[in-house]
Amino acid sequence: MAAGQVRVAVVGLGDIGRGWAALCAAHGWRVAVYDHEGRTQEAALDEIQSRARGMLALVGADAEAVERGVAALRPGRSLLQTCADAEWVIEAVHEDLIAKQKLFEALESAAPKARAVTSSSSTLQAADVAARCRRQDRVLVANPQNPPELIPLVELLPGPTTDRAMLELLKGWLRALGRIPVTLKKPVRGNIAGRIAAAVWREAIQLVLDGAIDVDDLDRAVSVGPALGWAAAGPHLTYRLAAGKRTVAGFLQQVLRTHEEIWPDLAHWNHLEPERQQQLIGMVERAYHDHVDRIRAARDRRLAAILQGLEMSKRE
Repeated sequence: MAAGQVRVAVVGLGDIGRGWAALCAAHGWRVAVYDHEGRTQEAALDEIQSRARGMLALVGADAEAVERGVAALRPGRSLLQTCADAEWVIEAVHEDLIAKQKLFEALESAAPKARAVTSSSSTLQAADVAARCRRQDRVLVANPQNPPELIPLVELLPGPTTDRAMLELLKGWLRALGRIPVTLKKPVRGNIAGRIAAAVWREAIQLVLDGAIDVDDLDRAVSVGPALGWAAAGPHLTYRLAAGKRTVAGFLQQVLRTHEEIWPDLAHWNHLEPERQQQLIGMVERAYHDHVDRIRAARDRRLAAILQGLEMSKRE
């Protein structure tokens, strides 16, 4: 194995697991994959290979590395066979605490060489996931965005006994994969990106249900409006830059006053009633049905173009 590469095992082959595997394979890393559902695993292999090769056109991945990684991709017949030699085990099973605890307990013996065992969880804490483990020092949450092979953010949430040297090692691995790790200082439900997404989506739901705007126009308004600005700067930096040479305190107080007029009118419900859920589902289906595959491909191209633009701007 070439220098700088890591032996990876991905357990759980839903969309997130497939994205993790595609990302690692596209960098030429040796990846073993496993899902307890045999049919899911069989179907996943072709998609992982396709998504890894797709990174050639999307982000200019190294063709030799991609083909090396795709050739080395292997399905596991058991958890032990998949994880026995792995240095990094990536868990990506469904968001069920008991299922994750049982899996991490099994990984105690199935992954003896793993230096890091990470959970792709958006809602659970490392301490809870690792509750049945003796080796809790190598466990933490490493939550990607979807699709993991394109969006670079990975949120890291260590547990109280997570080894800090291992955390730094994992950050290095993630950076080698072109990811941008951010470390949470304390657990918060939904992590950071998940909380922001939940807040924005609740308001987006309310606006379309209220008839203020159609689903597709709402998505355009977000994607080419605040989301585009946040891609370049994030919310706090956006306002700091807008302040220019004015005092930060004065400008932010002005912005706060403007938002304080809007905040009381924002959606504040915590549960969407079944009939409203069905209304929303119908609106989304009518907006996008029969176009999902074409739109997904276009989304991936746009994501890749944005990321390439951001990367090029760093060199200027």
